[in-house]
Amino acid sequence: MATGNPLQRRGLLFVLSSPSGAGKTTISRMLLERDDGIQLSVSATTRPRREGEQDGRDYHFVTNDEFDRMVASGAFLEWAHVFGHRYGTLRTEVVRTIENGCDVLLDIDWQGTQQLKQVDPDIVRCFILPPSMEELERRLRARGTDSGDVIGQRMARAAAEISHWAEYDYVFINDDADHCLKLVHTVLKAERLKASRRIFLHDFVRSMIG
Repeated sequence: MATGNPLQRRGLLFVLSSPSGAGKTTISRMLLERDDGIQLSVSATTRPRREGEQDGRDYHFVTNDEFDRMVASGAFLEWAHVFGHRYGTLRTEVVRTIENGCDVLLDIDWQGTQQLKQVDPDIVRCFILPPSMEELERRLRARGTDSGDVIGQRMARAAAEISHWAEYDYVFINDDADHCLKLVHTVLKAERLKASRRIFLHDFVRSMIG
């Protein structure tokens, strides 16, 4: 018996937030590699492009004036200041993706998550915690990309970000990346099965009971 096309559903907005160094980027990359039903939302940013980054793949790199115009025109679902630069989620890209039945992975902080929740209440909010603040600092130092002052700023911001953990639907402690990925992926698959997102069920049930 046919159960309906799995693409006949509304794509969902799947948010992953964490303090820098908690493993959000790693978990996001692993999730995208494992599941072809979800796409990463590529944010616009005023941050300078780093070596190896590509415009349109890693970020849409824009000037401050361009970002101002995009804010004024309503181009963003959410945007926020992070370490002296601005980041925004492009409305047209997200809407097009979810209307095609594909999920959108959003790598945004608690500020952006709050804004997004006001725009679209039907989002899944996940927060990734480090095993400890000591381990978080160790990971940041192991990167070898930031000065001591920058690491201090990141640690201070991490404490502020972690204080918002209770505003999320799901919270994971990332003491093992593979295990954390498994839990995150389980949540994603379960959320896809919600009746409100499976459009075909209306016609399917009607065909059974009249």
